[in-house]
Order: sequence, then C-alpha cells, then structure tokens
Amino acid sequence: MANTQTLEIPISGMDCAECTQHVQHAIEKLPGVQSVNVFLGTEKAVVKLDPAQVDIPMIRSAVQGAGYNVPASDAPKADPVSMGDFNRKLTVMLVSVFAIILSVVIFGEVLGLFDFLNERVPFLFGLVLVIAGGYPVFMNVIRATLKRQIISHTLMTLGVIAALVVGQWVTAALVVVFMRIGDYVENFTTESARRAVKELTALTPQTARVERDAKEAEIPVSEVKVGETIIVRPGEKIAVDGEVISGQATIDQSAITGESMPIEAANGTHVYAATIAKLGSLRIRAERIGSDTTFGRVVKMVEEAEAHRADVQRLADKFSAWYLPVVAVIAMLTFIFTRNPLSTAAVLLVACSCSFALATPVAMLASVGASAKRGLLIKGGKYLELLARADVLLVDKTGTLTLGQPQVTDVVPLNGLSRTEILSLAASVERYSEHPLAEAVRTLARNENIALVEPQNFESVPGHGVRAVIDSRRVAVGNRRLIPSAESLTITSELEAQGKTLLFMERDNELVGVFAAADTLRSEVPAALKEVRSLGIRHIELLTGDNERTASALAEKLGVSYRANLLPENKIDIVKEYQAKGHVVVMVGDGVNDAPALAQADVGIAMGAAGTDVAIEAAHIALMREDWNLVPDVLKIAQRTMRVVKTNLLFTTAYNIIGLTLAAFGFLPPVLAAAAQSLPDIGIMGNSARLLKHKS
Repeated sequence: MANTQTLEIPISGMDCAECTQHVQHAIEKLPGVQSVNVFLGTEKAVVKLDPAQVDIPMIRSAVQGAGYNVPASDAPKADPVSMGDFNRKLTVMLVSVFAIILSVVIFGEVLGLFDFLNERVPFLFGLVLVIAGGYPVFMNVIRATLKRQIISHTLMTLGVIAALVVGQWVTAALVVVFMRIGDYVENFTTESARRAVKELTALTPQTARVERDAKEAEIPVSEVKVGETIIVRPGEKIAVDGEVISGQATIDQSAITGESMPIEAANGTHVYAATIAKLGSLRIRAERIGSDTTFGRVVKMVEEAEAHRADVQRLADKFSAWYLPVVAVIAMLTFIFTRNPLSTAAVLLVACSCSFALATPVAMLASVGASAKRGLLIKGGKYLELLARADVLLVDKTGTLTLGQPQVTDVVPLNGLSRTEILSLAASVERYSEHPLAEAVRTLARNENIALVEPQNFESVPGHGVRAVIDSRRVAVGNRRLIPSAESLTITSELEAQGKTLLFMERDNELVGVFAAADTLRSEVPAALKEVRSLGIRHIELLTGDNERTASALAEKLGVSYRANLLPENKIDIVKEYQAKGHVVVMVGDGVNDAPALAQADVGIAMGAAGTDVAIEAAHIALMREDWNLVPDVLKIAQRTMRVVKTNLLFTTAYNIIGLTLAAFGFLPPVLAAAAQSLPDIGIMGNSARLLKHKS
C-alpha cells in the first residue's frame, strides 16, 4: 500500500467560492492526489497525497495554471485590519465608487465626453490602452477558457469585446477600469471577512523560554519538547499547555475562554498556551506543544470550519455556478430581440456571480472567527444554520446544569448538640476520607472556620461510611447501612423528596445529627433557560443517570421535563427519537460521558471544553468556559448570522434582477453596468461586518 502524506499548501488570489472550486479541480487532476479541501477563509489547501507521485512544485504549477499562486511559506503575512480601519476603508471605497459612477454619468453621458474621445482619439490607440489595462484579467479569462471554465470576468471580457466591435473603445476602457476596481473590492471584501480568523491565529505564541542545562534559552515553540520546563515572566505569553510546578501568577485566559476575569495560578494549576501571565512568574512543565495545545486545536478547527458548509451556502455555490450560463442566455436573447450590441454588452457587464458566492461564506467566516475570540468554538456554518432552526434542547445534569461537586445544604443537630459541635465532629471524622461527600463536609467546616480534631482509630467502611474516635468518644458518619437508627427519623423523607443525599452521625451509638448534600445548580441556569425559551426552543428536557427522586426535584425547580437512570446509550436513543419526529435537536453536555449523544445530536454543545480533548472532538460547538449564559448567546449568534446571510442573498438577488432587467431593456449603459457590478460586494461586506461586533 502506498504511503500517504497530508500537506497544507498556502494559496493566494482566491476571493470567492468559485475560486476555491477552480483550485480544487486543478489539484485533484494531479496523479497521486487522494483528496483536496480548499479553504477560502484561511487561503490554504489541505491535500492528502502519495509523495512518490506528486510534490509541491507540481501542485504549485497546477495552482498557477488555474490562475492563482502558492506563496513561499516564509512570505510575510499581512497584519489583520482593525475594526476602525476596516470601517474607514469600507466608507472610502463606497464613496469612491459612487463618485466615479457620478462622474461617468455627468461628464461621460450627459456632457458627451465619451463621444468626443471616441471621435477624436484613434481607435488603435484606444485598443492598446484597453489591452494594456486589462491584460492580467484577460489572461485569467483565456486560461480559464482553455480549461473550459467560465469565471465572472468571462462575461465582462465579452462585454469589452462587444464595445470594441461597435467602435466604443472609451466604453471598453472604462469597463476595464471597473473590472480592476471590482477585483480590489472583492479582495478587500474577502480579506476583511478573514480578519477575525487572522486575529485569532496572530495570538499563537512563537517563542518559549526553556530551562536547559540550568540555563534559560529562548527558542521557537516548534523546538520545545514535552516534559521540558518553560519559564514565564510577568507580561509574557504562555507558550505551551502544561502544569505549574512552581511560582504564582495572575493569568489572563481570555484567548481560550473569552472570559475577561483572570485566574490565579499556582503549583499544580493547569495552564494553556496563548494565555498571558499578567502578574507574577511561573515554571511550567510542558505537556502539549504547538498544534496539539488547546489553543492550537481551536485555531485549526476555526480555520477549517469552512469545510462544514451550511445548506444555504451549498445552494448559493450551486446557483453561482449556473448563474453565468443563464446570464449568457439572457444576453443572447437581448441581442436577438433588440439587435443592440451595447445593451447586450451591458447585460454581460452587470452580472455579478461573485456576490452570490460571497453572500454566505463572508458572513459565516466573520461569525465563526469573532465567536472564537469570545470562547465559543463553532465548527462550521452548517451548525449555525441548524442551531438557528433548533426546537428541542436536551441537557445533561451532572457537570452541566450542576457544578458536579456535592455541597452540604442542610445541617440538622439532634439530641441537644449545636450546629457547630456536630459539624466539628463530622469534619474531624471525615478528615482523611476521600469520598466526595466527606470533602463537602470538610469544605463547609473550613468555610465556617470550625476547628478540627485529630481522629484516632480511623476506619473507612466502603459503601457505608467512616468511624473514628474523637476526644475518647466513638463517632460514626455514614448512610443508613452504617447507622440503622436513622430509619426512625421523620425529617429524612422531606429532605430526600428534595433530591438530596443524606449522611447521618452517631456519637457513642446515639443519633446526634443529619447532613443533607446536593449537587448545586449553577446560579445562572434558570435565567439562561428562560432566555433559551424566548429564542424559539419549544421543548427542554433533562437527561441524567441519577435516580428518579433527584432528577424530579431539579426538573421541577427548572420547569422542564426529565428522564432519569439513563446510561450513555439511552441518551443517544432519546436524541434519535426526537430526530425521527422531525425535530432539530441540540444536546448540551460536559463532553465526557455525553460524547456519543453530543455527536448524534444535530448540534452538540460541550460545556467548559477548555483543555478537554473529548469535548472538543465530540461536540459541534464547544463553550470554552463553564457559563450557561453562553448557550443563549450562541443561539442568538446563530439566528443573527442566518438573518445576515438571508439579507445578503435577498439583496444580491434583487440587485442582479433589477440590473439585468435595466440592461436588457437599454436603460443601463455598459459603463454604468460595469460600475454597478462592484456595489453588491460592498453591500454584502458592510452587512456582514455587523457580525464582527459583539451584540448582547
């Protein structure tokens, strides 16, 4: 079996989905190429190939033959455009295009300047100007034609030829000018859509300070080895994922989680690449490097999110492929019925297929890139479209709705002992127990500053509880199996009805206290679920492996339905059940035991996925911090994105229909038709740019 290799090839010159298809087809034809994915947003092709049959020079040649370039890997990359610069350039461009159009109308058409130039300047001189000005565009058209491809400039070139045939060299020259302006507009539009993605990749650490042979050395991140010690000083970027082995620092994790509040890191804390040590210094043992870090994987998934195209994007891509032949037919019919070559040329010139191809990916790129900076990892436009149509929300309980850590909610003293006394006794007995409920008791005692006593003759009884001697008295803490006398208590049924787990305590065989513990609900969940309902989710259901009583209490508190005692495979069946009824299902889980259900759902959302491999891999959307407010946030982002996409498509459809109609009936001169061709791209970019701004 032949060896296979996967290469990432940078591609420059692509400005719409049509371009990616040309590049993909050119590379696919090479021998030894097994698969190709071309990404407009990150200007690259991911090629799986047999290195014995094809190499990079062959790929570069094929790409150049299609009219695009493969820049050197060390070529300088342009800095991302700031939001202020973008808005300024967009305004200048819009004003400039309108100013040029106005000048053409006033000086060219009304005052007769074009007719004057056509009469006074030799046609041969005008022809030379047209060919010289449009040479790069004409060469691309010729190359595409030889490959039996029709590109957006094919029709415009036919319009130039039509203008020259009837002796209107000034019209042809102005069409060339607007073709070049159109190229610039399309490049600017696509480049601006890539802005959020490029800002994200710009955060990637490039160097690391490593401790080697008792000395510090600053080296490229690619040369760091797993297990090495990384030194991070105040204000520096952490270069790897790893564990703090010494030092203390305040860490800004906004690059990973989108959370502006910093965390305190100390010995044993796990830290992530691309986060920043604001105060203090750290020594970190490297565990993951480069593209294997959490941030590296986030960047890669955002870069390749384009592969998961939304259905509306696929429809637009297919439409744009058929649009140019349809326009050619309209132009032919225009000539047959009007016998007016200039009207025919105007039809060819006003057609704007790139605006159809750009309408969806520009919005999706902007939304996915901007969301990643806020701690929302969306793996593609497909999931934004599905999320905007979702009507069923299934939610895991432990670690998702709740904190996943039991907390003592009730302390009930009995037989004359005070709350402080029984809490001191219980925490002292549980001092060396590893059970989660023991930790909950100790945490409460610690929070209330209650002193503990060293236990004697400590004994742990698995599945029952613990025993020890405290101040010469026998104390036991555990469940009913360890303390049968608890059966006679009347308060237990009331606490258990609330879904709480009970611990009982005896001192010298006398029942002296009851502790109730529960996995605490995240404080922001009720408000978040209320907002989710307002966004169109009609049914919310709690899925848990917990018992019926615990599930019922939580579901009643939240006002949702529930199913209890579930195994992971049961959750998948429930997802399939709703899907079979035609619902679009969203599943929210912690990404570990919920991974199968997250993958099965139409949209799987992993909560608090930072650093969690399973969560990032299984889910379609990963929330990089544990904050339920991100769930309605991502729903709003999806709905907003789809509104922008639909507006883009409606705008460009209406624009082209009106333009083609005016051109076919002779109301739109060829020069104005060429000028008008650039305006839809500017409109689409201006509309899509709204997605780059956070809107609460």
